[in-house]
Amino acid sequence: MPKIGTYRANSVIYFQGDQGDKVFVLQSGRVSLNYNDIETGKDIHEVIQTGEFFGVKSAMGRYPREENAVVLQDAAILVFTAPEFEQFAASNIRIIIKMLKVFSNQLRRIHKQVENLMENTSSVNPETGLFRTGEYYLRNRMFSQARYVFSRYLTYYPSGRMTEQAGRFLETAETSLARYGDGKGPAPLAGTSTTKPSAPSSAVATPEPKAPAASGQAISDVAKDYYNAVSILTQEKYQEALKEFKRIAEATDDQEYAGKAQFDMGRCLFAMAQWDAAIQHFTGIVQRNPRHADMADILFIMGQSWEKKGDAARAQGFYKKVVSMPGDEDSSARIKAKKAMNAMGGA
Repeated sequence: MPKIGTYRANSVIYFQGDQGDKVFVLQSGRVSLNYNDIETGKDIHEVIQTGEFFGVKSAMGRYPREENAVVLQDAAILVFTAPEFEQFAASNIRIIIKMLKVFSNQLRRIHKQVENLMENTSSVNPETGLFRTGEYYLRNRMFSQARYVFSRYLTYYPSGRMTEQAGRFLETAETSLARYGDGKGPAPLAGTSTTKPSAPSSAVATPEPKAPAASGQAISDVAKDYYNAVSILTQEKYQEALKEFKRIAEATDDQEYAGKAQFDMGRCLFAMAQWDAAIQHFTGIVQRNPRHADMADILFIMGQSWEKKGDAARAQGFYKKVVSMPGDEDSSARIKAKKAMNAMGGA
């Protein structure tokens, strides 16, 4: 049976990028769904009306949340699991019709926005268009999308005109995603105005990238290999990505990329539900390199692995370590660890 949840004003029900299987129906109070318009980049605040549902597409489709759900006024919300909502909707034809209308309107709006974007980018060559799309995502703090686009740029154009810049922007996207999470933190590129991918703002602080004059200026071969592996990982080809990260970690003398590759090997193992292997792998990293740049994320994933194995006490122990680590209070790992502890009934 669905449960009634009480949410205080200014709290967040879920963040963009979160995984979740819950569907929500607003009974009282006010909730806003906040996201970026894909055409203009402007912030959209869609206020949910009493009796309306939200979170349906991501819960039923099993993909990350597309918006931040923010409570504007103390709210009482009916919370369904995905199976409960399926059963509820199946017995209520009015709910199904309402969902179809909502989704149909959304699809028409998105289709029109994409159509406009395609018209505005038709005169731009593919390399420049891809790079500008990555800039657009980065400027608007859509870090996971920026990471994917810049990794694809480096794969398709390893000696391109903007390769060096794309490499720097990719690292910025990765760092910002780990530190703040999608949609949060300061904008990595100067200037707050948003533009379409085909018309990047002149307020960008970095100069127009130039073609590398010498091989020393270009992104290194190991960096290219690493970003290609990241691209494979973002496509959820975990076994293939694991092999690439392992090859990089074993073959390179570059400690930075070796460390990155070792961390991502653990991410692949976790994604493949190999909990014991993930724990063993990350334990080795902690023992060899206790000051690893991704230590908070490593400990969080170890906690998740123990939770998946059914050992709540060990999972809580790792989550508490993440929360107690010195550093940014709003770091992505710390926020996720607090949420995991709360979900388990921890302090």
